[in-house]
Amino acid sequence: MYFEIKKKNCFNAMRHVSRKVLLVIAVLFLRFTITAQDIHFSQFFEAPLLRNPSLAGIFNGDLRFQAVIRQQWASVTVPYQTGSFNTEFKMPVGNADDFLTMGGQFVYDKAGSTDFKTVQVLPAINYHKSLSGLKNRYLSLGFMGGYVQRSIDRSKITTNSQFDGSGFNAALSTNESVINYSLGYWDGSVGMSFNTGLGNEENEINNLYVGVAFHHFNRPKNSFYRKPDIELQPKWVYSLGLRFALNDKSYFTIQADHNTQGSYTETIGGALYTVALDNDLDNANYSLHLGAFMRWKDAIIPVIKMDYKPFSIALSYDINTSLLKTASQGRGGFELSITHISFFDRDNSTKNAVLCPRF
Repeated sequence: MYFEIKKKNCFNAMRHVSRKVLLVIAVLFLRFTITAQDIHFSQFFEAPLLRNPSLAGIFNGDLRFQAVIRQQWASVTVPYQTGSFNTEFKMPVGNADDFLTMGGQFVYDKAGSTDFKTVQVLPAINYHKSLSGLKNRYLSLGFMGGYVQRSIDRSKITTNSQFDGSGFNAALSTNESVINYSLGYWDGSVGMSFNTGLGNEENEINNLYVGVAFHHFNRPKNSFYRKPDIELQPKWVYSLGLRFALNDKSYFTIQADHNTQGSYTETIGGALYTVALDNDLDNANYSLHLGAFMRWKDAIIPVIKMDYKPFSIALSYDINTSLLKTASQGRGGFELSITHISFFDRDNSTKNAVLCPRF
């Protein structure tokens, strides 16, 4: 009887360990077959340069700073941590209602137990060409490019070759043909977008934009191994945004992206309902945004956002709906974003411009 109970307990323990091991393997598999292509954010609308460099400067202000912090799979394994930081400075050009936006994107990502790190420093420039002297209508062409550094922590990697028959032996060779555990490369993106006001031009709320971007057009080498020379596959991003007022106190915003990179595709979209809490929409300092987004076949993402001008703070959570949902029990990751938008005190500030690219 004692033997049977002990054997059952041992079997249950092994089954529990096996489940945890399979869970970690599943997460790692998903990371390196899907999101290893490019990082992504659930609050993609708070990281415009990662979507399309021609979306830089399409906001109501002179200067914008945004930060998005993401933590994923903390309930499953070593959490994956990602941070995006971008800044944009918009200024008028000449007397033809054209504008120029200069900015930059910084990204930090750390994945899994091997501390697989990625750091990106990407300056950007975007030119907004006015298409009408009477209506708020712009065609924008943007470029972004810079340096990317990737590394893994060798001390946290083990292979089958380091098993000596009784256990792990760090003195044994990994037998992996890795040149080194750090690499760097130059990367570039280009994009175009169309931005226009809708209906009454005096209404700054009703706006539409559409855009397309081509990322990694230089196909940088992206491998720690000697052979093969693996190239980072180019990525197409198609973006859409629509905002329209419901009354003088509220409006509705729809945003979506569709990405294709090699055989991998991702579609995310959703909507936010916004209500002004103090004044009408044109003069509101406090606004509340509520809504949800969906990453197709992956996650449902409720979002809450609060405006306290010049700041905005948003919080979202991924409810996992992918094939991993049984293991993750639906738990994905938190995301927090902070945005600051301001005008400069100067004669040519966009605050005084009748026509200006915005959303």
